[in-house]
Amino acid sequence: MKKRILGIDPGLATVGFGAISWQRSQTKGQETTLQLVDFGVISTSAKMEMTQRLCTLFDDLHTVMDDIQPDLVAIEKLFFYRMANTIVVAQARGVLMLVLGQRNLPYVEFTPPQIKQALTNYGKADKLEVQEAVRRELDLDEIPKPDDAADALAVALTAGFQL
Repeated sequence: MKKRILGIDPGLATVGFGAISWQRSQTKGQETTLQLVDFGVISTSAKMEMTQRLCTLFDDLHTVMDDIQPDLVAIEKLFFYRMANTIVVAQARGVLMLVLGQRNLPYVEFTPPQIKQALTNYGKADKLEVQEAVRRELDLDEIPKPDDAADALAVALTAGFQL
């Protein structure tokens, strides 16, 4: 079974995305083959009007979906303490959900502690520990940059571990 998984770290200023190819063999050993497909960010400027920022996210998310052609999308659930920040990120997340709905793509969601647990076996791991786990799991020479892209790859890996 081979799946292309797109991980998304939602935001308004920066949306991280990271895609992996996940293949589990059908033989006795159930070996898994992981491959990095792509990663990056979608950025919007604080100088833009909110409606323009959301339109940019909409258009760029469609482009990412066209380029990556995911079988499954994994999204980090909102997890904030400041209400003002939560509202604007929720608006951006709504755009993401609209794009997924238009494309009829299945998705899964994970909280930050679930992602940390999946990658480090410790639900309160720090950011660097998670990023190092991403580097190690994908056999990369260095941690992917920027942080939002590394976070998105962590979300994609978490989904893969659930398959």
